[in-house]
Amino acid sequence: MQVTNGIPADQLPMACWRKSRASNPSGSCVEVAELPGGTIAFRNSRYPSGPALVYTPAEIRAFLTGVKNGEFDDLLRQGQAPHDTDRQLTGPVAGTCRIILSQFNSVPRTSSI
Repeated sequence: MQVTNGIPADQLPMACWRKSRASNPSGSCVEVAELPGGTIAFRNSRYPSGPALVYTPAEIRAFLTGVKNGEFDDLLRQGQAPHDTDRQLTGPVAGTCRIILSQFNSVPRTSSI
């Protein structure tokens, strides 16, 4: 079976989906499954038939390294914008992202927390 990124998750009968023990009890979770050939699929537990995002082990390893290093902690700060304009941004829109972040970070903010 050819598995492509975005395949409906319910079309992966070989997938044994699992989630973190720290997941939200209301079912709003990210689930993962190892697929034949070693790729790893992700899906939203609220939409079990929705698209599965499929990554290589190297891609997951790089992402988890970034998570462990705190590179995405700014995404969890409610009411605050990302403040690290020196983060590594890559891809065709990286320059635009840097400009937006630097402009956004220069705007005074008040905390609602």
